[in-house]
Amino acid sequence: MFKEGYHPKAFLIHKRNVKRGLTVRSKIITALEEEPLDAKSLAEKVGVSYSSVLHHLHLLEAEKTAVKHPKTRLWKLTGAGQQRLIDKIRVIM
Repeated sequence: MFKEGYHPKAFLIHKRNVKRGLTVRSKIITALEEEPLDAKSLAEKVGVSYSSVLHHLHLLEAEKTAVKHPKTRLWKLTGAGQQRLIDKIRVIM
């Protein structure tokens, strides 16, 4: 499982990471790893409100971790999340 139950891609670079947000983003990312989903289906699968899922999807989109297909409105992972975090750490060191 993940460290303290959080998916590595759930951590944001430009925003403060709080436990509840990390938990919700971890669930969203885990569901998106299985298959691309629309926000409504994702909310039902994760068990979180639609507005909360949209909020976190937009945060992930701003971090370039998730992207929405314009025609189908399906969200999918870009594969950039953890790699970008590792690159940031290398630059700091």
